[in-house]
Amino acid sequence: MLEGLKNLLKRLVGTKTESATPTVTENISEPVKLSHPIPVEETVTPQAPLSQTHYIQCASSSGSHRMAYHEWGDPDNQNVLICVHGLTRRGSDFNVLAKAMSDRYRVICPDIVGRGDSDWLDNSMLYGLPQYVADMSALVNRLGVQKVDWFGTSMGGLIGIFMASQKNSPISRMIINDVGPRIEPESLKRLGDYVGKPLHFATKEEGLIYLNRFCAPFGDFTPEQWRDYNGPHLVQDGSGWKVHYDPDISKPFAALNKVTAAMGEMMTWKAFDAIQADMLVVRGANSDLLSAKTVTEMCRRRPRTRSLEIPGVGHAPAFITPEQVAIAREFFS
Repeated sequence: MLEGLKNLLKRLVGTKTESATPTVTENISEPVKLSHPIPVEETVTPQAPLSQTHYIQCASSSGSHRMAYHEWGDPDNQNVLICVHGLTRRGSDFNVLAKAMSDRYRVICPDIVGRGDSDWLDNSMLYGLPQYVADMSALVNRLGVQKVDWFGTSMGGLIGIFMASQKNSPISRMIINDVGPRIEPESLKRLGDYVGKPLHFATKEEGLIYLNRFCAPFGDFTPEQWRDYNGPHLVQDGSGWKVHYDPDISKPFAALNKVTAAMGEMMTWKAFDAIQADMLVVRGANSDLLSAKTVTEMCRRRPRTRSLEIPGVGHAPAFITPEQVAIAREFFS
């Protein structure tokens, strides 16, 4: 698998790569400098993506809620790829990847509860992995398939770890994008500093400029790519614009302390050790959330785990460039 990835990326970007063992992180390209300005001008909204939006009713201890999911490809295809986004993101992050994979898969991109087109929870303390895993289990049951493949970015990767650790898990293969059982304390502080802060913009252009600057570590994109990637994260609110998620998703973060964080890491390592699925861990070389040391430990504990490192990118690789999409296509081939 890794040899195929390296050869494919050589053809795409003309980059020399070195051979490596499964426990060694590989560079897939040379670092790049930003070649386009981060701010983008407001332009005509692109056409709706070639997907269908559906809803599933999910349960929690405080009642029921709807979770939206966006479906690409043939709805009768039994080969299903589930793509799950990060903490403050939404399923539209995978529009490029989903379109690229829809020739092989029925691609499912949910909006985790509290984000995007999904409902908000009445009890904000339920915004956490147990609820997210329960909702995703309900989604897999709705899809009516026995096996799925999984692409999880950041929070979506953690959801995947706990899903894949369950007995008789449906997950066969999984890409874990820039996350692991250990979350670096600096990134937790960064998340706590911005998640849930009230964000209101006079114009959509103003909101895009803010989001694009904030997401600069994700990669080097054209103005059009920035617009398509972050545009869906802004919703109209009266005469202005706001971000698409419930600010109260931050409340569980506020309740974290050293003891609960240590317990969470221990439980995540235990879940990780129980996974039987084939796994590729992708890390942005400048990530402040997933350290190279943690990736090495993940590969050591599970010899079947492979890893790739993307230079010049922080947390988290967006998988909207041809080179990064090629990684997914090769791994899931």
